[in-house]
Amino acid sequence: MRRRRKEIKVVKIVENPWFTQHIPCKARRQQNTTKQNKTQFNFPGIGPTSPSSNFQLHTKPKPSFKIKHFNFYHNRIDSIPFQIMSHTPPQTLDSEEASPATAAQTPDSQAATLLHISFNQDSGCFAAATDRGFRIYNCDPFREIFRRDFGPGGGVGLVHMLFRCNILAFVGGGADPRYPPNKVMIWDDHQSRCIGELSFRSEVKGVRLRRDRIVVVLAHKIFVYNFSDLKVLHQIETIANPKGLCDLSHVSATMVLVCPGLQKGQVRVEHYASKRTKFIMAHDSRIACFALTHDGRLLATASSKGTLIRLFNTLDGSLLQEVRRGADRAEIYSLAFSPTAQWLAVSSDKGTVHVFNLKVDSGLMGHDRSHSTSSEANPASPTAVSSLSFIKGVLPKYFSSEWSVAQFRLQEGLQYIVAFGHQKNTIVILGMDGSFYRCQFDSANGGEMTQLEYYNFLKAEETF
Repeated sequence: MRRRRKEIKVVKIVENPWFTQHIPCKARRQQNTTKQNKTQFNFPGIGPTSPSSNFQLHTKPKPSFKIKHFNFYHNRIDSIPFQIMSHTPPQTLDSEEASPATAAQTPDSQAATLLHISFNQDSGCFAAATDRGFRIYNCDPFREIFRRDFGPGGGVGLVHMLFRCNILAFVGGGADPRYPPNKVMIWDDHQSRCIGELSFRSEVKGVRLRRDRIVVVLAHKIFVYNFSDLKVLHQIETIANPKGLCDLSHVSATMVLVCPGLQKGQVRVEHYASKRTKFIMAHDSRIACFALTHDGRLLATASSKGTLIRLFNTLDGSLLQEVRRGADRAEIYSLAFSPTAQWLAVSSDKGTVHVFNLKVDSGLMGHDRSHSTSSEANPASPTAVSSLSFIKGVLPKYFSSEWSVAQFRLQEGLQYIVAFGHQKNTIVILGMDGSFYRCQFDSANGGEMTQLEYYNFLKAEETF
């Protein structure tokens, strides 16, 4: 009688100086033969002296799992196949986590402290990271979809969704993190466990997701990974980036990545389809915030001064438009384009959310709006230039500035992020105090926005 071989799962750790990947093997007896099945990869953009250029990967078939796309409007689940090579052992879940519906009623969960919030790629949902786990909410209509409360010692410092599916990426954070802050955990909520991780030598400052890529931001470096096998594809050196600034286009046909450059006030734009890199000197002071349109064609930037927001063409780096938030300094927290790139929303520590009208789609803009004068608005009045000629060079930009068409007042000093809602002329605002606002602006007359909804998503009694 033939004896059946027993399979033993073994985790083999392959290290390089920048990150660690956990690769499952079928049996210990195969460890001697796998040395002959390793393939050495030379990744694009990495020189032979780079510490990551000698990464080794097993060529054995990769296990697969499924991504389930949750349609929060119709409660329909569609499954598509998805491949990933990195697996970690199943996590032991707390009783609160195993029953997310009842977790909202527990006294401990009401005391959760918010550590991070982020919209998903289409701004239809948002994720909230707390000192006890993370939660997922739908924006329209507003309601909590699910939560994972890990209990004490379950701090999550960063969390990002992949559209509306069960795959998330998060990083430990807070006073008592669940995972080290130098690891990016890939979480499959369908299995309620981490299915992969990326480990680094320094703290992770930011994470961005696409259907085909994972981007990890460190203080001075950015890594781009292939989502299907977690293979590193690109490394980018940046200036000091404590905020983890980075943005991606979300159109599947093209991939555009923007990040800080190597100089103060410089941004770097990577066009991966055409294999082109563009450097744009956007501001004189350091970059505080930026945002891309969904197709990566337009880029909005703000500096640490926070008075001006500039709009650039990412292909040639030309300045298309310049708008003014205000005259005094401010810290810009968030920039967001509308889906049609007709509007731009801005939030800052001044407590006011501004909406600007963008004109790049209604006609060709000059390459530098900052040099325009009031005579451009009224060419039939030649005295308009001469009447201000005595202060030319002192305040020319201020007098020719384009101001916001709509505003909404919030608590000053509190951090808010903004996005455009799915309904016409609506803005969704999220605050680090747990506040959720939905506002509507008048596209014709402008002025103060109208508040349509308000909730505090950290309070159980206001969660639907």
